[in-house]
Amino acid sequence: MLHPTNRMSVMLRRALPRRPEARRLLVGTLLSAIGRGLTLPFLFIYLTDVRGLTDTRAGLVIGWYGAVTLALSPLGGTLIDRFGARRVVLPCLLIEAVGTGSLALVDSSASAFAVMTVIAVGSSAIWSGQNTILASLTDDNERQRVFGLNFALLNLGIGIGGMTSGAIVDTGRLGTFQVIYLLDAVTYLLPALILLTLPGVGHRLGNLRGVDEPSAGGYLTVLRDRPFRRLVIFGLILTTCGYAQVEVGFAAYAVRVVEVNPRVVAWALAANTVMIVLAQLLVIRRIEGRSRTRALAVVGAVFAAAWLVLGAGGLVSGESALFAALCVVACSAIFGFGETMLSPVMPALTNALATDELRGRYNAMSSMIFGVSGVIGPVTAGPLIGAANGMVWVATVVGGCLVASLVALSLRRLLSTEQDGLATTAPASPAPTPAPA
Repeated sequence: MLHPTNRMSVMLRRALPRRPEARRLLVGTLLSAIGRGLTLPFLFIYLTDVRGLTDTRAGLVIGWYGAVTLALSPLGGTLIDRFGARRVVLPCLLIEAVGTGSLALVDSSASAFAVMTVIAVGSSAIWSGQNTILASLTDDNERQRVFGLNFALLNLGIGIGGMTSGAIVDTGRLGTFQVIYLLDAVTYLLPALILLTLPGVGHRLGNLRGVDEPSAGGYLTVLRDRPFRRLVIFGLILTTCGYAQVEVGFAAYAVRVVEVNPRVVAWALAANTVMIVLAQLLVIRRIEGRSRTRALAVVGAVFAAAWLVLGAGGLVSGESALFAALCVVACSAIFGFGETMLSPVMPALTNALATDELRGRYNAMSSMIFGVSGVIGPVTAGPLIGAANGMVWVATVVGGCLVASLVALSLRRLLSTEQDGLATTAPASPAPTPAPA
């Protein structure tokens, strides 16, 4: 019987992509995620407690970032299909680095809006561009594993960055926050440097036409894809009632309703990261060859269970502070387990439905899901938490996650067996060759 360490090593080797270029891009994901983790948990606190913005203005600044990202994402997908992901991702990484570093200089609402606009411009095409590149370097049989590993590395980096910044930042010392934002800016340059060392990666995939001709179809063609349209509906419901609630709804409910110390929220976020890093490889192995739509339905149920546990913490907060704190931590850990199923399946299914000519637009539409929910979630969380001592918010997010599960199950009949991930016993196809510039 294999030792747990050896078993983990075997699962890791199996999840690694065959092509060395894809492996180097995964390293870039890890390095940039460390920088993201340095700043991700502290943006709201930095804007309010350090820079003096009101809670409302800080919320509007964060919401504005989501709105600009959402507005520009379609353009990013079009540019990726027309010119290749490489020509889009590289400048976006540089813009993101400039914007993130400029956060260290924010001192008013106006400057905060300006800087977040720059960051939104940079981030609008990074995720879809990187997913497009990764999909071009992998085949159908390995994409689900590789996207899952990519997500695990992302969270490992965020966890390392979060623990590092937690030991550095001090709301009474502005310089500590300025340092982490400057470090974050530097880490965005690392994946750019890695991509520059891979000159054959990230060029236009639809190379049947001339490079200066537009790709066939457009977003109307993508939206006419009925299975993908159903997948987008699922994603919108799930992320609005799931991911979009973590940054604002979860923290606000935990502190104001469950009445835990903010340090407990930090422990909960750490538990989420630990769960993802430890469980991701095992989950990848368990879901391989199984229905992707059923896996997505299970994600909705898991997210709903996480919010129910958090709601239970609110009910007992006045009677047992320890149990309430455990509920907050458990909610975040359970949520993380759901993420380990969503992260490999959603992008793999998106790229199974996509064509090379429109792969950038498909990935852009998929990333727009998070942009839409990122606008709706923060705006709705506050009023819902303020109603009936937070129970209205709990009922809404639980119900929304369960509705998402039903939508996922309805998607099954629209997919082929291969698209649903059930035909994985076929021999692996040869490693794809990147299209020439």
